[in-house]
Amino acid sequence: MLQTPRGARQVAALGLVFGAVLLAGAATGAWGEPGGPPPGPSADPARPAAVDGLPADPAGSALSEQQAEHLLVAGGDRWGAYYSAQEYAEFSQGLGGRYLGVGLSVGRGEDGATEVSRVAPAGPAAAAGIAAGDRLLRIGADQADHLPVTEVVARLRGRGDERRAGSEVTVEVRRGAGEVRELRLRRALLDSQQVTAEHLDKGVLRITVRAFTSGVADQVRAALRAPHTGVLLDLRGNSGGLVDEAAGTAGIFLDGGPVGSYQDRGGTRELTAPPGGDQRTPLVVLVDGGTMSAAELLAGAMQDRSRAVLVGSRTFGKGTVQQPSRLADGAVLEMTVGRYYTPAGRSPDGTGLAPDVPAATGEDADALALRVLDGIGTRA
Repeated sequence: MLQTPRGARQVAALGLVFGAVLLAGAATGAWGEPGGPPPGPSADPARPAAVDGLPADPAGSALSEQQAEHLLVAGGDRWGAYYSAQEYAEFSQGLGGRYLGVGLSVGRGEDGATEVSRVAPAGPAAAAGIAAGDRLLRIGADQADHLPVTEVVARLRGRGDERRAGSEVTVEVRRGAGEVRELRLRRALLDSQQVTAEHLDKGVLRITVRAFTSGVADQVRAALRAPHTGVLLDLRGNSGGLVDEAAGTAGIFLDGGPVGSYQDRGGTRELTAPPGGDQRTPLVVLVDGGTMSAAELLAGAMQDRSRAVLVGSRTFGKGTVQQPSRLADGAVLEMTVGRYYTPAGRSPDGTGLAPDVPAATGEDADALALRVLDGIGTRA
């Protein structure tokens, strides 16, 4: 399938677990509520200049979808995207912790295979018998392995008339060397359940954060009330989200000091942890190629502040911040306004973050993380 420029940008911006919308620009406070006033103009020099008579800051403008796309293409904005009023309302709902999808998270294995990494309990995928570790072979008529993961996620979510509860998507899956199963999944509005916690051996608490939607920092804080001797913070496959939620989560493990910074409407906003965070409990952060955006900000803060050991593989490398502008018809044009930086001034954009302890190809990253955590506890 050949994507249009608009489709490619939307897929890039929305390549997220369960298709939840997690737009880094929302952290600037410019999103507001659906139907609210458009955000104010930005003086940030990173914002593209006017193109062919189109405004550099389109807030309140009457732009057609084609004009909006032209503005993004001419400005070379890789992460910019145009959203209809309906899409914007759905995405805002996703930031509140709900999403439209089939309850399926996917990733790409070392051999290029598209694999199911997680299945949401009680979701359509779970009801159809899909389990983590299954290989996703096809979506509709197309081979999943021939599509970017972000495109796979977008198709599971649905586009256009398919983006509604009750619409169907056909997939083919296979478990191990078993038979190929063709399944029809019916999309539903689901609770995202971005934070889960489980106790492992020796008092270790694993906290998995799949995305930074509203309230995630409080959920992590609540999970930590359970007795534990060490923490595995699993950010693998975390596509980012609200920067303030990521910074708030980082602050749980820091006793004050910098978390990072990002550009906001022409200035630089410093993210600082409040005093009183836990800096003593041994902490390992698991990362991989699906760790991106706000999740990279959190991981970078832990690494720069020598608070945690990063284990796994290099992160995705999305270090830009987007800011949305509401158009006259209620649509939203999201444009890149700058980068964010870790406390040491690093931007992961384009390069990602290298783990302190890389997992070799085929190595069990979970087991490696536990060994590293055990070593940290021994030295503490």
